[in-house]
Amino acid sequence: MKSNIYFTEFPSPIGPLQLRGTEAALTGVFMETHRHEPARTPDAVRDAAPFRAARGQLEEFFAGERREFSLALAPAGTPFQLAVWQALRAIPYGTTISYGELARRIGNPRAVRAVGLANGRNPLSIIVPCHRVIGADGTLTGYGGGLERKRFLLALESGAPVAG
Repeated sequence: MKSNIYFTEFPSPIGPLQLRGTEAALTGVFMETHRHEPARTPDAVRDAAPFRAARGQLEEFFAGERREFSLALAPAGTPFQLAVWQALRAIPYGTTISYGELARRIGNPRAVRAVGLANGRNPLSIIVPCHRVIGADGTLTGYGGGLERKRFLLALESGAPVAG
């Protein structure tokens, strides 16, 4: 039996967010201008009900009241991408690491570029915190939602004042 694919959109401090998934799991969190966003399934149904928990947890995150997400997730990716995305979830709130460190954490220290590519294809922005990965020299590097959003998310997590 095929499960329905759902989506909804809601406002956030970094612009509209679109949530995608099934009744059982969240498969995507996309920003308004999101690089590498997959096309929405043509038969997807607009319905906010399957996303009540995800939206609530994201709103708590933006309010500074949530540091970790507890949601059923089902991102689609290669085994390598899934390993990178799992490692991203282990980066603590308010912490940043380099792409090289992320490659080391998945046991493949020479795969820095591949880790960067997998990071950029993360379909669960914010919840799988790809924004916490920065350049080896501490600079902010690419982000699917744009560097301004990355800067906002890192400032939010650092406790610094953020413009909304």
